[in-house]
Amino acid sequence: MFIVLKSNPDPARLASLKDWLASKDIEIHTSEGATTTVLGLVGDTSIIDIDLIAALDIVEDVKRIQEPFKNANRKFHPDDTVIKVGNTQIGGGNLTIMAGPCSVESEEQLVTIAKAVKASGATMLRGGAFKPRSSPYAFQGLGEEGLRLLSLAKKETGLPVVSEMMEASQLPLFDDVDVIQVGARNMQNFNLLSVLGNQDKPVMIKRGLSSTYEEWLMSAEYVMASGNKQVILCERGIRTFETYTRNTLDLGAVPVLKKLSHLPVIIDPSHASGKWDLVPSGALAAVAAGTDGLLIEVHNDPEKALCDGPQSLKMDTFDELAHKLLALHGFMQELEGGKK
Repeated sequence: MFIVLKSNPDPARLASLKDWLASKDIEIHTSEGATTTVLGLVGDTSIIDIDLIAALDIVEDVKRIQEPFKNANRKFHPDDTVIKVGNTQIGGGNLTIMAGPCSVESEEQLVTIAKAVKASGATMLRGGAFKPRSSPYAFQGLGEEGLRLLSLAKKETGLPVVSEMMEASQLPLFDDVDVIQVGARNMQNFNLLSVLGNQDKPVMIKRGLSSTYEEWLMSAEYVMASGNKQVILCERGIRTFETYTRNTLDLGAVPVLKKLSHLPVIIDPSHASGKWDLVPSGALAAVAAGTDGLLIEVHNDPEKALCDGPQSLKMDTFDELAHKLLALHGFMQELEGGKK
């Protein structure tokens, strides 16, 4: 259930309402937007009389929410969530470009790529230290050494770092990681999600291979219900009958999620296509669809990459794409401004 308050509600009456709700063991989440304040009620709201609350002079409207996700629901939080990471932000009309290698391989490789993507316009560095692979014989990442190299590249460039955590026991190792990524295979690892909800770093949740929007949002709900409201949703393609591409990029996720939720939505065109020459089209289409950011794999020598070389852009190709992405985003912002 959520309660929409009238403008400038009487403080005493509002306090009285909150005290009464609390006495019913109802948890209250207050969201103050530019023009509207919403009280989101979590708990057994079946005992609450809607007509009684609607009759209060400080209340504009009262509605019950049917969706199982409450914290992630736009009805609770009408304004878009904006997540600040270092000197950049995710959401709020900004286009955040996260770029870097699929896997950290060496200091020279990582620092070279980090400096290049920053010069091209990326504002965050992505890189895998722990790599979940389908084959037990494939390169699994450098582990702790990879995290150390990410910290070094962060100091060299000033770029905030996003990297994937595979299990809850690894949390102490991620002190210098700015955004913790939950991979597609871990999207419904509820123990991991709950642990990440009890720490204060932003969490980026990739969509599971065959997950619905509601299942994906419920994964975000696990993190948020544990106290961490800084959640980012990342579409990385889903499994369909098509085999030409690695996955099928679902750009419909952008408008749907922005309708259902207030959380930022990021697109990963690299994992979606699996082919470097298809990445630019997917990335540009995502910007046109209104994404808040992109997660793009870049490598200084893709042919010799230890992980996902075929879907990684060379640095000069990324540079050309980044300029197009930023120009298109600027045009889309002007277009949206003109409509208003």
